[in-house]
Amino acid sequence: MVITTKQLRLEPGKIMSQVSNGQEITVTYRGKPRAKIIPINAGKNFFSQGSENGLFGIWKDREDTADVEQFVRNIRKGRKF
Repeated sequence: MVITTKQLRLEPGKIMSQVSNGQEITVTYRGKPRAKIIPINAGKNFFSQGSENGLFGIWKDREDTADVEQFVRNIRKGRKF
């Protein structure tokens, strides 16, 4: 189901009841998808995948992040011109 941000604001109870019944809802703003509301059980399945999920562990093989504190300090320095 696709709804607008205005519908989300005006009909939150109706939308939450549909989510409770297992329906996924995409929220659009000015015609573009901005958020997705999913039942909490569906969210647990997504995050329980751990390292199998493409986002988890994407930096595990990077050598420059071995010392996290130094890496963050270098990022915060910014560019020098």
